[in-house]
Amino acid sequence: MSVQPEITQRDLRSRSKEIMDAVEGGSAFTVTRDGHQIGELIPLRRRRRFVSRAQFAAVSRNAAPVDIEAFRVDQEAAVDQDHGDPYER
Repeated sequence: MSVQPEITQRDLRSRSKEIMDAVEGGSAFTVTRDGHQIGELIPLRRRRRFVSRAQFAAVSRNAAPVDIEAFRVDQEAAVDQDHGDPYER
């Protein structure tokens, strides 16, 4: 477990832009007041919306192989083949 650098409340107040830029960049800090730890500044986890083709390919290399015929059999078994005409009464 890595130890977060400590910053005082006064440092946070006087160097807020620098510290917040560091947090935005992934750094975390423990805030102290009168020598006592009172809180943590940590970056928010951001969900990635897009994955590049190269990243997808890299992750997919370790995926289990898919048996296409078995997949189709499973799909057909799960789908109601006799759904009928939805507009027919």
